[in-house]
Amino acid sequence: MSGRYKIMWKGGQGELTEKKSRFIATVEPVSTEEEALAFVERTRKKYWDARHNCYAYVLGERGQLQKCSDDGEPGQTAGRPMLDVLLGQEIRDVCVVVTRYFGGVLLGTGGLVRAYSGAVVEGLKKCKIVEKCPGRLLVMVSDYTGIGKIQYILGQRKIAVLDTQYTDKVLVKAMVPEEETERLMAEIMDGTGGRTRMTLGDLIYFGVTDGEIVLL
Repeated sequence: MSGRYKIMWKGGQGELTEKKSRFIATVEPVSTEEEALAFVERTRKKYWDARHNCYAYVLGERGQLQKCSDDGEPGQTAGRPMLDVLLGQEIRDVCVVVTRYFGGVLLGTGGLVRAYSGAVVEGLKKCKIVEKCPGRLLVMVSDYTGIGKIQYILGQRKIAVLDTQYTDKVLVKAMVPEEETERLMAEIMDGTGGRTRMTLGDLIYFGVTDGEIVLL
């Protein structure tokens, strides 16, 4: 399992108008090339009367698979600028299609590059992007004397707490980034004088969106 990287969690749509041409950017999370191409085809069918449906997608934790298409626009004026926006924001597992309705005025190569890349930026503003992080579920059981210290340490490190249960003891479940687990556990043991019992779960991917933990 590799390190952190950003993925598209929820797609969206944005648009801009440039010299009467309308550019509609539709963004979708995808996990395979087949899904990306199927999304492109669905978008083409939806906007069947448009002059162009250009696309770009990036797949894999290191962006191993990257493809783009100008769909009839002059070379390097549509697909590549769209792809550059995705790469610049370091987003993975994403596909974007920019649909152009021609307004009758030629934009020139510079104008096309700005319009297609700008449309992608507008589309991404409507999306939810999550940082995919390798981590472990840490379950901590402490007495009431130690819970304040545990909550303070978790808050200082901005560790996401999933659940807290109060009985004769206090049980806290937290999702901890993999690189922080060893140091965090040592700090909690030291801070609570060794009175906290801890159990570490298997390595998984998680992210945070709208303040909530999502398992990926």
